[in-house]
Amino acid sequence: MAFHLIDPDSWLRRPQFEHYFTEVPCTYSMTVNLDITLLLHKVKEQGLRLYPVLIYGIARAVNARKEFRMSTDGQGRVGWSDTADPSYTVFHEDDGSFSSIWTEYLPDFRTFYDLCTADMAEYGEIHLPDAKPADERKLFDISCIPWTSFTDFNLNLKNGYGHLPPIFTIGKIF
Repeated sequence: MAFHLIDPDSWLRRPQFEHYFTEVPCTYSMTVNLDITLLLHKVKEQGLRLYPVLIYGIARAVNARKEFRMSTDGQGRVGWSDTADPSYTVFHEDDGSFSSIWTEYLPDFRTFYDLCTADMAEYGEIHLPDAKPADERKLFDISCIPWTSFTDFNLNLKNGYGHLPPIFTIGKIF
């Protein structure tokens, strides 16, 4: 997986990036309701688990746009990776905690679904924040709070102004 540095001298978005990254650092959040009625029918019809299906859908959308795969390298230079892999939370019902694991994004749904459910089976019961430690992969985050319906969600990261990958939070289905 290659990381492509952006040449700041020829980057058309440089003025906007510098304005919001260094002059007026900020973050933003957005909450949207999505109608997944047809998807729920297909998931039930095919005997699939919904969470891995949603993870795939989000990962597919992220990987469709290089702007969603942007980050910085170890020296703070901006670039984009060929792919971004989803890092997602797994809830532990026994103690109310959660762990983060990740799955390599592959565009073929069935291949990704099988890898994701295998990762959940292998790492899902490890009660550590990073149950499946990441290597040098470029990750983006997904979490799920399936028992809570919300109309707004704002995540505040310490030193988060330099965090470029998107973060997704899934709420209760209604």
